[in-house]
Amino acid sequence: MKYFEERAYLCALNRIFGFEPKIAHALLSHFGSASEVFSINEREMDMILGPYSRYRKSLQISAVEKEAKELEKLAEKGICFLGWNEEAYPDLLRQCEDAPAGLYIRSMTPPEELFRPRKEIGIVGTRDLSLYGREWCMKTVEAMAETKVKPRIISGLALGTDICAHKTAVECGLETIAVMATGPETIYPARHREFALRLCETPGCALITDYPPGTAPLAIHFLRRNRIIAGLSEALLLMESKIRGGGMMTSRLAFSYSRDVYALPGRVDDIRSQGCNYLIRNKIAEPIISTADLMESLGLGNHRTINKKDWKDWLAREYEDRMTTDRISEMTAILDVIRKERGIQLEELCSRCGMSYSQVAMLTGILETDGYISIDLLQRCAIVSRK
Repeated sequence: MKYFEERAYLCALNRIFGFEPKIAHALLSHFGSASEVFSINEREMDMILGPYSRYRKSLQISAVEKEAKELEKLAEKGICFLGWNEEAYPDLLRQCEDAPAGLYIRSMTPPEELFRPRKEIGIVGTRDLSLYGREWCMKTVEAMAETKVKPRIISGLALGTDICAHKTAVECGLETIAVMATGPETIYPARHREFALRLCETPGCALITDYPPGTAPLAIHFLRRNRIIAGLSEALLLMESKIRGGGMMTSRLAFSYSRDVYALPGRVDDIRSQGCNYLIRNKIAEPIISTADLMESLGLGNHRTINKKDWKDWLAREYEDRMTTDRISEMTAILDVIRKERGIQLEELCSRCGMSYSQVAMLTGILETDGYISIDLLQRCAIVSRK
């Protein structure tokens, strides 16, 4: 019967041993299949799990029947389940002793294609991302998109660093996977729902989770979710983090899995850089000092560097029908100064460019609207995107 397919058994094991996946792995290794685990008698169960195990009442066929029906409902929503002992399960993650017994996958790409061997780079960091962190997150992903070996970006769909990495990847044509801390039908935070649904419909991209349907976004779920980000990634980049936080946990997990870890150094008095500086000081992470060096260290090959002429060419193409040559030159000068002096305020920008405040305000307003720069409440400017 279809209710008793192996995948339903795997799904039941994942729900039962979700917080102790090592037990599920041991049972699968010992019995060879999930269906065999549910066929053991009470005497065997007592010998393996102990007579007072809280799991004795859970290993029932009724649990499998329930999961089989749940899987049918999920399939109607384009969500499938992939078990730990299936061939398509990602190899890097399988190597981790605390890898989940299975993954729920929401994607238009089938699992065997989604998890084909390739470079996968994790990017994590604080939700309270600064202009400095945002710029480096974006320029790093953009640099990856320009390399010969184009990696897939792994992150967690959270505010700040995660969503910045995901969105930049999609804009640059890179594939990306968002690892969620909720059930597969729940997107959190809600403000990312539109983007997340778009992700599901993008080839090579996906939403994945090891949490069964109905799982709420509790704090402990986010912490446990981080092991999947670290496990999927060949290398992990920490953009900004306080001394304690999810990004720090993910970085330590990646280090324990023998992954390469990189961190963006920052000012010693900036709370958002304390975590990165700590990892670098303790030789857990290598410092990110340039995109060129980072691409080489990641084994992605060379990427095209950006120079002042590039800005002028891009702006000429963008504004040739709306701006004079002189205006385009003025915009080029503004962008060049902002790139060299990240966080420069508008008044100082006027002085550096030799223009009036109204002139700079007008041009920077256009650049901000069209996605070249961002301007915060203190009128500090930063490059945030490239056309």
